[in-house]
Amino acid sequence: MGFDRNRAERAVANTGNQGIEQAMDWLMEHENDPDIDEPFVPPTENVLGGTAETPSSEMADFDPGEEIAGGEITNPDGSKRPMTEEEKREQVKRLEELMRIKQAERREREKAEEIEREKTRRKHGQELQQIRQKIQDDDMKKLADQRRKEKMEDKLARQRVKDKIARDREERAQKFGGGASSSQVPSPTSPTGQGPPPTKREYDESRIQIRLLDGSTITASFKAQEPLAAVRVYVQINGNTPEGQDFGLLSPYPRHLYTELDMEKPLKELGLVPSAVLVVIKK
Repeated sequence: MGFDRNRAERAVANTGNQGIEQAMDWLMEHENDPDIDEPFVPPTENVLGGTAETPSSEMADFDPGEEIAGGEITNPDGSKRPMTEEEKREQVKRLEELMRIKQAERREREKAEEIEREKTRRKHGQELQQIRQKIQDDDMKKLADQRRKEKMEDKLARQRVKDKIARDREERAQKFGGGASSSQVPSPTSPTGQGPPPTKREYDESRIQIRLLDGSTITASFKAQEPLAAVRVYVQINGNTPEGQDFGLLSPYPRHLYTELDMEKPLKELGLVPSAVLVVIKK
């Protein structure tokens, strides 16, 4: 049947010498045992299925080929006769077919077990993937909440700056507006017969063109008494300056880089009325 003698002896002993089919079934079930090929030592006591006249050492020497070669057939009247060569070949053929069936059944069983193991592995993999996805979703949710919070805080900070600028604008308008009427006093030294001297036009607005970091430009109008800080806030809100990027303002003609002290000065005082060009530069 293709089994070595050591395995055959072990199978016959473990099945109690009950026959070839039982021994072959045992071999098919235990062929992957770690000790299947260790030298077989027959037990000293009788084995299940043996008799006092059939010691275990004799059962260990059992050979299917020898059983077939010396096999007998029992007649209906109880007498026995030796098997013919044709009957022996049929017996061997039947056993070989039985072994093929057993091997096919074993392969199918192993295939089914492998499929079940693969299903279990995939199930565990899917569960692990779901856990990882949940952790990732939770992290993304926390990050989104944090960004919304930071954005809201930044928005509130900008609003506070805008409110402060509006208050400063009102205060400066009241301060400079109140003194303008009293300063316009006619000169007593004007020559008689001459017309009034030409008055310098007063501008109350400034139109400023701002060149951004990427080369694009934006234009806006500001009150003449607004501080330069109002222009910087306008760039922060309406420009494409990256968030958190610190920048300064530069007048190209004549070239002048405005400082933090200049930010509190009115546009009129800085000579940016009625129009001017400013350039945004990185600090």
